[in-house]
Amino acid sequence: MIEDAIAGRGLRSERVLAAMREVPREAFIPASMADRAYDDSPLPIGEEQTISQPYIVALMIESLALRGGEKVLEIGTGSGYAAAVLSRIAGGVYTVERIERLAERSAAVLAGMGYANVHVLHADGTLGWPEHAPYEGIIVTAGGPAVPESLKGQLAVGGRLVMPVGIDRRLQQLVRVTRISPNEFRTEDVADVRFVPLIGAEGWAGAR
Repeated sequence: MIEDAIAGRGLRSERVLAAMREVPREAFIPASMADRAYDDSPLPIGEEQTISQPYIVALMIESLALRGGEKVLEIGTGSGYAAAVLSRIAGGVYTVERIERLAERSAAVLAGMGYANVHVLHADGTLGWPEHAPYEGIIVTAGGPAVPESLKGQLAVGGRLVMPVGIDRRLQQLVRVTRISPNEFRTEDVADVRFVPLIGAEGWAGAR
């Protein structure tokens, strides 16, 4: 999977490739789907949510351009897989999940596998986790109509935020936002993507 679906499609960060090799994806999906763990496709994890396609996980993390040891905020813990991959590069990962059952399940899996530098919070992810801000990297694993101002405010100067954005709940543009100064941000388009909706006070309204 790593050589064909990730490196073979142009991703080159050795940190990201090594982290992807280290984390067993099968540990984060239902046992009934273990034979599909290394397919390059999203898979259902319950609660109408999915574990992202491995290539997209790698693309988003590579887009953060982490050098190692940073503090990273993840919005949308889901299965915990992306947080586990991030934890192999970042110094600390703070991940927020709005669905309580998923937050509890992912926290248990991550703790059980020894990912001690990952911290899980059940809350509205669109508001971030301000107690631990600022973050050198922020990754949002659900698509919203715009980048939440709360998240931009928690991004360190020089830090990068990667998020799917679009007016369609199911079709977005993956963007990278770099904080140039306290009041200046630069936005770049990365790829066309499809993510579940980002629900919350600064995302889409309504039930999942």
